[in-house]
Amino acid sequence: MRTLLIAALTVPLLSGCVSAAKTVVTAPFKAVGQVADWSTTSQDESDRNRGRELRKREENVGKLSRQRDKATEKCRKGDQAQCQRAEVLDHEIEAEMSGPQR
Repeated sequence: MRTLLIAALTVPLLSGCVSAAKTVVTAPFKAVGQVADWSTTSQDESDRNRGRELRKREENVGKLSRQRDKATEKCRKGDQAQCQRAEVLDHEIEAEMSGPQR
């Protein structure tokens, strides 16, 4: 009877041990899964990065276009240096627009 009582009292204590053992056993698998998540790029992340890259490129093209337009206007007023600058900016815009497409 006494043994049965001791066994009944220790059962709740063992459940904590089983839980701890489960945590210890599954921890390496969870760690490997987390590393895999960190080392791979999901499609959603890839799309976000692509959109960010496109917006940055569009912003850069817009900036170069405004600079080219100002240089072209000054060129029309007779400033030869600005004519060359407008031409250089035009090439930079073309290069930016035909940049690496991923």
